[in-house]
Amino acid sequence: MIEYNDEHYMRQALREAQEAYLEGEIPIGAVVVINNKIIARDHNRVERLNDPTAHAEVLAITGACNSLGAKYLPDATIYVTIEPCHMCAGALYWSKVKRIVFGAFDEKQGYHNFCAEKNPFHPKAEVVKGILADECGKLMKDFFKERR
Repeated sequence: MIEYNDEHYMRQALREAQEAYLEGEIPIGAVVVINNKIIARDHNRVERLNDPTAHAEVLAITGACNSLGAKYLPDATIYVTIEPCHMCAGALYWSKVKRIVFGAFDEKQGYHNFCAEKNPFHPKAEVVKGILADECGKLMKDFFKERR
């Protein structure tokens, strides 16, 4: 079995973010991995679904839980191109994801703006920051530059 690293899976999340970009959605992508296998992947679909909760992380968590027939993901790692927002941090907490790996920080809406003193994730969760941060951040900057 091939062992992939965090960069490999973040590139998969970036593919999802690029799909969102092409669909006119804020370009954030997420993949959920268990035992070196992607079990769910998605990207922002807020505009398409007309649903403010249709963030990449929430949709990927839902897909993973449906795939496993479980409501918790204690063995999962989620890869997200941009730092989760406060809402998504709560979803990650309640799903009991083992590892949260994200690319670029979100200076305006990231969880660190709302939870600076306290870890918003499950107490056993590991958080890895800055994987392919430049690529993840560039996609967001390009998206908003086009719309201004």
